Amino acid sequence: MSAHILLVEDELDIASVVIDYLQHAGYTTEHLADGRSALARLTNTPAAQQPSLTLLDVMLPGLDGLEVLRQARRHTSSPIIMLTARVEEMDRLIGLELGADDYICKPFSPREVVARVKSVLRRSGVNAAPAKTSALVLDAAHWQATLHGVPVLLTPREFRLLQAMARQSGRIFSRAQLLDLAYDDTLDVNERAIDSHIKNLRKKLKAASNQGSGTEHEWIRSVYSVGFAFDESPD
Repeated sequence: MSAHILLVEDELDIASVVIDYLQHAGYTTEHLADGRSALARLTNTPAAQQPSLTLLDVMLPGLDGLEVLRQARRHTSSPIIMLTARVEEMDRLIGLELGADDYICKPFSPREVVARVKSVLRRSGVNAAPAKTSALVLDAAHWQATLHGVPVLLTPREFRLLQAMARQSGRIFSRAQLLDLAYDDTLDVNERAIDSHIKNLRKKLKAASNQGSGTEHEWIRSVYSVGFAFDESPD
């Protein structure tokens, strides 16, 4: 089954050319032209129906692409590549900090877009086996996790947190970043709520690891005064 690409671009001439090249490369495509429609598509769609990858323009009517990215990352971990005419380094850094997988500046060659799409899909393992990190397998389509073949029963927030950290093993996430990943509205939630989620995740992963392999491993590492990082098993 080919990967399904969502293109969010309000310049119809650009969108038409990019879609032609993507379809010629064997991808199925979907096009939206404003930020609010894109946000609804990425946040109100079941995991199994999410696009394999999203090409998201920064300058969009209704809601800009960076805000779409920020809110969408609370609901989906599928790859997102930003498209923009802005070349300032700060915009790039903000986009990457919010969870963009890549950044393409306009004007661009449609061949470059296809090449970047292929690279990000390959790196993310889309259309391959369910996401797997060492003995940990996360099936986002069914919100299921197994460790050494042992099911790990997670709440939706725990699954989101574990998936986000496992997807970037070794990266240190601050409590604020993890809070954005776990909650749709963080206004009334204290960052210390993350400590409770991490504690529960460690407990569940430890129990499954002991049952499945008979060995212990610190899957989630604390980084003093900074946050937490996911560490792959040395096995």
